[in-house]
Amino acid sequence: MKLLNPRFIFWLSLTLVSSSFGFYLPGLAPVSFCEKEDAKECQKEIQLFVNRLDSVESVLPYEYDAFDFCKDMDEKRPSENLGQVLFGERIETSPYKFSFKVDKPCVKVCTKSYDTGSREDKLKLDFLKKGMELNYQHHWIVDNMPVTWCYIVEDNQKVCNPGFPIGCLVNQEGKPKDACVINADFNKKNTFYIFNHVDITIVYHSGDETNGMNARLVAATLEPKSIKHSDDDNPTCEGTPMDIPADFSSNLKVTYSYSVTFKQNDDIRWASRWDYILVSMPHTNIQWFSIMNSLVIVLFLSGMVAMIMLRTLHKDIARYNQMDQEEAQEESGWKQVHGDVFRPPRMGMLLSVFLGQGTQVFIMTFITLFLACLGFLSPANRGALMTCAVVLWVLLGTPAGYVSSRLYKTFGGENWKTNVLLTAFLCPGIVFVDFFFMNLILWVEGSSAAVPFGTLVAILALWFGISVPLTFVGAYFGFKKPGIEPPVRTNQIPRQIPQQSFFTKPVPGIIMGGILPFGCIFIQLFFILNSIWSHQMYYMFGFLFLVFIILVITCSEATVLLCYFHLCAEDYNWWWRSFLTSGFTAVYLFVYAVHYFFSKLQIIGAASTFLYFGYTLIMVLIFFIFTGTIGFFACFLFVNKIYSVLKVD
Repeated sequence: MKLLNPRFIFWLSLTLVSSSFGFYLPGLAPVSFCEKEDAKECQKEIQLFVNRLDSVESVLPYEYDAFDFCKDMDEKRPSENLGQVLFGERIETSPYKFSFKVDKPCVKVCTKSYDTGSREDKLKLDFLKKGMELNYQHHWIVDNMPVTWCYIVEDNQKVCNPGFPIGCLVNQEGKPKDACVINADFNKKNTFYIFNHVDITIVYHSGDETNGMNARLVAATLEPKSIKHSDDDNPTCEGTPMDIPADFSSNLKVTYSYSVTFKQNDDIRWASRWDYILVSMPHTNIQWFSIMNSLVIVLFLSGMVAMIMLRTLHKDIARYNQMDQEEAQEESGWKQVHGDVFRPPRMGMLLSVFLGQGTQVFIMTFITLFLACLGFLSPANRGALMTCAVVLWVLLGTPAGYVSSRLYKTFGGENWKTNVLLTAFLCPGIVFVDFFFMNLILWVEGSSAAVPFGTLVAILALWFGISVPLTFVGAYFGFKKPGIEPPVRTNQIPRQIPQQSFFTKPVPGIIMGGILPFGCIFIQLFFILNSIWSHQMYYMFGFLFLVFIILVITCSEATVLLCYFHLCAEDYNWWWRSFLTSGFTAVYLFVYAVHYFFSKLQIIGAASTFLYFGYTLIMVLIFFIFTGTIGFFACFLFVNKIYSVLKVD
């Protein structure tokens, strides 16, 4: 399997087209279609691709071939990039093939037979029933667009889902589950109903937008149906629902079929063909109001904090610098700890390693979100977001090594070999070990999300062959540089820290420090978790980038504010506290993830639960290092600045 899609390097930088609902998400180069095939200008045949099947009730996705569906005799798999492999996408051709503008009312695809005397047939049917019970969803693709199932919900609102279920179940009490509620004919107790027929509608633009005669596809929708065909060889695509009893007591045949209809619509431009999917997604409008509300609140608080801090500090510094030495000795507060504030912290090695890795994650996140805002990493470019993040992380080993070594040298450390090895291996090693154990579970369960052994080797090669050497290069330049000189001298004898009140003790301050940053991101976090675990598309990268900036500002200001209060209480141990204050936001993230698991998800099974919390711990660790680094450097710059303007003899 190829790891890098050749098309990945040909990202199309197109103009962002604004609309009242959002902006255009650029994808790959457009493909033209025509009734008479022309190898140079257009193509006649339309190939439907199938992707993995997933469920909101299970973390385990499965390949299309894992279920007993109709297979393509000439199956081909397009090359997948690294992000697609890591996310478990497995795209392959299907037996559903169409000719442009050729409507077909009823076409048989294949017939699957199940014999009660065959153990293999029983296992296949049981797995199919399990998929229907857990509401596994098909994900089909036409011309790099998801084939959507559009339906009307409350308030006459149209929702388009980029997937449709295998089937549904009416339980023993006669209560329909999931999609079974859409049809009153699904009423037999303890019975499965399989959607073995689809009515596909393909919408195309005639080609006027390119001043040519060739057409482009702008939408693909379907309506799943359950039909028991009276004649399996010559189906009419009409009849009663295809029911499958929960008890496999008699032989069974399931015939799969489809109809396809082509419609012209010149009002939809190819550049905005994703709009009807994205606009109809649930909770989309909530983001506009909630994010703006958070932004206004955070900017207001930021202004207040900045004004108070600047005015208070300005008066303190001016008054202290006008005092003579005897009066200054009697002064209390942050000015009296100038001889201890730059005393090296305990476990400076570990702190410097965390800060090096945090710098790497910060730069990676910034560049990835910036590219996503430009449209390069939109949903149309499958796997591009993860591929970009991994490649950037690998290439950013140099800043990690440099920052870690320079700070370690500033702390007075001398074990430079241990420092550079820990920077290169500690945090990435923890993430890889967690990821490897999660992958073992996926292998055992036979899930498509299990990363192949060859890809794991490739990831290790990127880590050891590129990231580690670059970390050593950064550490080399970092250790060649002198340590960062503090603006004031450090006393030989440590100053005694006075008794602290409850709110100036380390633990309460750290716990309070993460509240404001988390309050800025928790709404966006809901949509991110939805995209990961509920398989919804995430596309509002502009809002996400804005939230990223807000998070950086609030982490910085919350940490600086608490650092100032602790220094005023003559507690000069700010190094680790500044890192942990903003880093504690990750603890709130974990608590929210636990709440999300129990209140929003319907996940069942030990394997899925273990996978959810295993991957969540990876996210929490990365977020802890990321936010902790932001808080530390904000506090570091703040402390250096205020003590550099003091006149100290």
